[in-house]
Amino acid sequence: MARASSSSMGVLAFGLLLMTLVGQSYGALQQGFYKGKCGKNNVEQVIFNVIRTRFRKDPTLIAAFLRLQFHDCFVRGCDASILLDGPNSEKNAGANGSVRGYDVIDAVKSTLEKLCPGVVSCADIIVIATRVTVWLAGGKWYEVPTGRRDGRISNVNDVNLPGPTISVPGAIQIFNSKGLSTEDMVVLLGGHTVGVTHCGFITDRLYDFQNTGRPDQSMSPTLLSALSKTCPRNSAANNAIALDQNSRSVDIVDNSFYKQIVAHRGVLQIDQELALDSRTKGIVQSLANDPKFTTKFWQAMVKLGSVGVLTGSQGEVRRSCRRVN
Repeated sequence: MARASSSSMGVLAFGLLLMTLVGQSYGALQQGFYKGKCGKNNVEQVIFNVIRTRFRKDPTLIAAFLRLQFHDCFVRGCDASILLDGPNSEKNAGANGSVRGYDVIDAVKSTLEKLCPGVVSCADIIVIATRVTVWLAGGKWYEVPTGRRDGRISNVNDVNLPGPTISVPGAIQIFNSKGLSTEDMVVLLGGHTVGVTHCGFITDRLYDFQNTGRPDQSMSPTLLSALSKTCPRNSAANNAIALDQNSRSVDIVDNSFYKQIVAHRGVLQIDQELALDSRTKGIVQSLANDPKFTTKFWQAMVKLGSVGVLTGSQGEVRRSCRRVN
């Protein structure tokens, strides 16, 4: 994790990239949107500094922020609705029970509000912060068009996210409905190169796949044996399992995940089926052999960050990410 410790190089790279990207537009969003809007402060540098400090203490923030952005953008668009508190807000949905990073967003927002109150949206903070964690975890630094506004609505009933047992056709349909292609879907699911799942999501694959009374035959026997020890039958333990079974690649953004699922070492059902289904198999094989995966990943992340955005006079810029103004 050399990037997390090379602070001077990180700041230099950040500054050079920012200077070259100001002014590029992405529909209603624009690269460098905050230039000159926070006094002499560089908004993206402020966010970078806060995230880098937190990341050094907890490198698993990469998985947390990828999940946070995905779960925000797939419900009502990238409007930070997932950050709103309330008894019936999105936070209370079962699918969002393991989402974290809210405290880090709060820290970023608090810092920015002291420098330029009411200027930087929570929606932009999520996307910019996620980009920083991707870079710190070994991925490419990528352009983040900004200018998003924050939504005022967060309803638990709006949360309908694809689960780990969804079929490939079903996943394609959901991603397509967000303006994302099949290739975008496969690349974005490559975010499973970091992070963990838990036994409760895979015990059916280990012991009674689709009510057959047998394990999932598509799983590598060696992986099946290892996971059976981590997740014993009828055990109350809900242990964590790395989604990328390459122990040298945990918390690193690379294409190792695809190599694992090609070798039948996918942990989640949907992950393994990506390598088996005719609609996605070729894409998976290409990514498994493509060292430039990180470039395709940031391109897909930019597309994800443009889903259903509010801009202009739409929505608001919250003073607190946890409540509407």
